[in-house]
Amino acid sequence: MTDPAAIDPIALAQDLIRCPSVTPVDAGALDILQGVLEELGFSCRRLPFGDVDNLYARLGDDAPNFCFAGHTDVVPPGEGWRHDPFAAVIADGTLFGRGAADMKSAIAAFVAAAARHGEPEQGSISLLITGDEEGISINGTIKVLGWLQEQGERIDHCVVGEPTATAKAGDTLKIGRRGSINIELAATGVQGHVGYPARAKNPIPPLALLVTRLCAHKLDDGSPHFDPSTLSFTTIDVGNPTTNVIPGEARARLNIRFNDLHTPASLIGWIENEVAKVVAETDAEIAVTPQISGVSFLTAPGAFTTLVSEAVQSVTGSAPVFSTSGGTSDARFIKDGCPVVELGLAGSTMHKVDECVPVAEIEALADIYTALLEAYFENPPK
Repeated sequence: MTDPAAIDPIALAQDLIRCPSVTPVDAGALDILQGVLEELGFSCRRLPFGDVDNLYARLGDDAPNFCFAGHTDVVPPGEGWRHDPFAAVIADGTLFGRGAADMKSAIAAFVAAAARHGEPEQGSISLLITGDEEGISINGTIKVLGWLQEQGERIDHCVVGEPTATAKAGDTLKIGRRGSINIELAATGVQGHVGYPARAKNPIPPLALLVTRLCAHKLDDGSPHFDPSTLSFTTIDVGNPTTNVIPGEARARLNIRFNDLHTPASLIGWIENEVAKVVAETDAEIAVTPQISGVSFLTAPGAFTTLVSEAVQSVTGSAPVFSTSGGTSDARFIKDGCPVVELGLAGSTMHKVDECVPVAEIEALADIYTALLEAYFENPPK
């Protein structure tokens, strides 16, 4: 069996980065992870769903079950890197590579911390690792959670290793996330010649009116743990290359990031009401197609968040800032089963060319996770 002291989070992060695991391709990342975990005594289950491979590993059989969750899949590297994005080069104390920040280094820190702690005398340590977080997220964490439920497997508390920090590892603790809805608006008219506009029905003016009204609306002023909700249009498309034709259709897409003052149903209802007003005023035809990516959630400050905060402070000397900002993560699925927070490295380079993280930060994160495991199993929160 592998000596726990031999688990170097830097070397393991490099091994994982060298696997070009662009969603949904695994490229051997989970094989590496499973091999190391099994050497440490973890029981591992590979869980393929659709074209995605996932891994659930557990050390111990008793409750409570503390879970580290994350993903080995990465976004495409893009062009213009100073180093090969999958070479995992260390230069001037910094590890470069796609996934260095988001979030293969955090996974390596998970493993190093679990190795240092070892199997709990009372309780279990588990890892839930998906290959579908950067994609459409239908064959990853949510399916693994369903499998766990079928098996009667319970997770009691969870830390997701997303890159939540602003500057230093552990400086920010995500205790919730805003919800996200994508909405497509499709206005239908009648195509015609611009010289005879009365014979056509232009869909652009009513759509423009609707866009203006939605943009002018203030959703809220925020709530105790959340920033104000936001509405952003991401595209307006007509697709008309001709100068003398009134188009027959115009489309727009928007995204709403919403806090705990709203539900998907309330926001969709508001959009549909605004559409009905414009339709009544302009005799337009406008269809609304919503897609819900996630609902807002909050892990209320309490025993678990205090334990995590104190573990961070014991290593860094500073307590983390509690936050709910940013995008969505797989925590939106995990929160239905247990308290979950997100704690990781700085995310300033994630998804960018030359994604990187100082190696000292990876070591610091491994120390934080180790302190967290020690505190958790010494006095598990209720």
